[in-house]
Amino acid sequence: MLAFANAKINLGLQITGKRADGYHNIETVFYPVKLYDVVESLDADVLSCTVEGIEVPGAAADNICLKAYQLLKQDFDLPPQHLCLLKNIPVGAGLGGGSADAAFIIKLLNDKFKLGLSIPKMEDYARQLGADCAFFIRNEPRYAEGKGDEFTEIQVDLSSYFLVLVKPVFHVSTAEAYAGIMIADTGTSVKDLIHLPLREWKANLKNDFETSVFLKYPEIAAVKAHLYQQGAIYAAMSGSGSAVYAIFEKPVQLLELERTNKVFYNV
Repeated sequence: MLAFANAKINLGLQITGKRADGYHNIETVFYPVKLYDVVESLDADVLSCTVEGIEVPGAAADNICLKAYQLLKQDFDLPPQHLCLLKNIPVGAGLGGGSADAAFIIKLLNDKFKLGLSIPKMEDYARQLGADCAFFIRNEPRYAEGKGDEFTEIQVDLSSYFLVLVKPVFHVSTAEAYAGIMIADTGTSVKDLIHLPLREWKANLKNDFETSVFLKYPEIAAVKAHLYQQGAIYAAMSGSGSAVYAIFEKPVQLLELERTNKVFYNV
């Protein structure tokens, strides 16, 4: 069995405080986009994992897909599987690719072996693998708070717009992004800001990571500025970066950005 694990973008991201467990409290809106990895589970004599496509840091034996299998294996008598990952979602981009892969493996194994797991139960498993992993179980726009794993349904629909993702050649680690963060109370929740007219997002809907990340990587700030120059209604870094997305009213061709970045159109 195989599944197509999609990426997400963050519509706004505010960091509201440091937690006793070492994580930060955030608030954001996760929004699924049309950029996919492919995950597959094949019957095998021994458990294994292969990764193709974009290079993923670390050994295949440490891949999060295997961790998802092993998590379920603790509670269910799963037979050995050969897990295959075709990686297309950029790594270190703030797009949640690894979390998506793990969540889709959970859903795939649940279906393949008829485990009978409910959506809330699959979310509980996914939360153990990554802060945003549980989002990909329902895989619908959600307001997220806490570590990014407490969800509220929210109505956001960008399907009538043209979305573009730009991924610079380098990546930003989550730890690196958090290291430079300054916590400030804006007084207005992302949950409220998201309902402003789209043209008001530019002035109001912020990603708190941008301030420190742009200082260290001015190239990312330049990408965002260029997207606005090309007519974007809204542009922002996704998550902790390095990818930047933009919302346009009509299709565009960003040839200048294509020279030094990977550009994904109509996501």
